[in-house]
Amino acid sequence: AGDTIVKLKSGKALPPAQVTILGLGVRPDTKLAADAGLECTKRGHIVVDDHLRTSVDNVWAVGDAIEVRNPILGDMWAVPLAGPANRQGRMVADNIYGMNRSYKGTIAASVVRVFDLMAACVGVNEKLLKAKGLPHAAIHVHPGSHAGYFPGAKSINFKLVFNPEDGTIYGAQAVGEDGVAKRIDVISTAIQGGLKVDDLADLELCYAPPVGSAKDPVNMAGMAAQNVIDGLVKIVDWKDLDEACKDENTFVLDVRGAGEIESSGKLVPCAVNIPLNDLRGRIGELPRDKNIIVSCASGQRAYYACRILTQNGFGQVHNLSGAYKTYSFVKEFMN
Repeated sequence: AGDTIVKLKSGKALPPAQVTILGLGVRPDTKLAADAGLECTKRGHIVVDDHLRTSVDNVWAVGDAIEVRNPILGDMWAVPLAGPANRQGRMVADNIYGMNRSYKGTIAASVVRVFDLMAACVGVNEKLLKAKGLPHAAIHVHPGSHAGYFPGAKSINFKLVFNPEDGTIYGAQAVGEDGVAKRIDVISTAIQGGLKVDDLADLELCYAPPVGSAKDPVNMAGMAAQNVIDGLVKIVDWKDLDEACKDENTFVLDVRGAGEIESSGKLVPCAVNIPLNDLRGRIGELPRDKNIIVSCASGQRAYYACRILTQNGFGQVHNLSGAYKTYSFVKEFMN
């Protein structure tokens, strides 16, 4: 009772909710600047150089109104965030007094709190990379915010996007109740420092059971991506699983325990369950002439299973990135 149903222009009705949040984006209010003769982009952002000078002498511009360099891809984009705007303001003040500082660009590190969850991101996402036709891969991991044996650990749903050819870090997104912003800050610093996926796996970060793990979530994401780059495992993304299941040449293997499947549900109807501990003894039940997609609860056991199968001569083996946890979360949201 009391819930509101929002109906979209397309006719689709959103699920009943007490609060509906509209994420519509922003547009720069730069009519005054354009009328004054400042060069603006088609979308209305003020064009500035590396020193944040506009096309008009002795006029600088900062903040949400300008277009800035994207250091990751080398092109221009607009990023309406308070952090970059404040630093740009300081830089312009220095430049007015002859310091001649250059702005290095914005990589869009941001965080938002939505009720009990924190969501943070940095860099560019898969949608943009796909539109530009750039090689990319994404891994999903679900580590704890700190050591699992210390009370209060919360799951972090972490996605790392990277270039599988050279290990360039394109960006990352994370959602969870605790420890989210810290991990995205680390990725942000890594991108700005020119680090690669291999470097993430080796980063030395603070550890004590109440605040982290011996292998930090950033380390774990780096290691998972490193496994892909090194050719130790091939991955398939959650969004490709449903289509793959329609192919008669695909075999989906779930290596969770039978009790896990009974309590949380099947991955997909066509999935065959062989627990990881039984895999070596039942390896003869698997088809060698099909593409095998392996899943578990969060990805680690599926990786072990992929290595077992590969080392036993199976040629087409893929790990479902993020496994049941990622796939089920997304499908639940979409439904």
